[in-house]
Amino acid sequence: MPDHSPTAYELDLLATPKAVPELRHRLRALDHEVLLCVTELLTNVIDHLGEGTPVTVRVTGTPHGHTRVEVTDPDARVLPVLLPASDTAECGRGLTLIDALARRWGVEQGPDHKTVWCELALLEEQSRNCGLHHGAGGHVPDEITGCSVYSSACCPSGSASPFSS
Repeated sequence: MPDHSPTAYELDLLATPKAVPELRHRLRALDHEVLLCVTELLTNVIDHLGEGTPVTVRVTGTPHGHTRVEVTDPDARVLPVLLPASDTAECGRGLTLIDALARRWGVEQGPDHKTVWCELALLEEQSRNCGLHHGAGGHVPDEITGCSVYSSACCPSGSASPFSS
């Protein structure tokens, strides 16, 4: 994929709970929404494919000035599914968060891998169009997260809010 941004990141790593805060730290110069999407996509690999799965994480710009986040893993068979989470569920809100924050998201399948990606709008577009809370607590309302912090902080996989390290 061509790089249309002044800053592009591509990192190869093993998907482990310890890698989540380390990755956030390495990408700390990026917007909170980007960190949240990277965290959620990496956590999905840990939760659904297992610890130690090799992944490639990419953050680039698009020709339209949006930010694209991609996580590529070696299992083309296990696909993400957007499901509603119950009010009492401790996990299962990662794709709901991505769906709420991203302009669009999807999956590109290859014969021996898949890439789950999302594109985030410019911050001005997000505040105009998303209808979500903005402020010190983040951009995602409690009715989506189920708590006052992002859902990954509630999950036992070891991931946490993008605001902690």
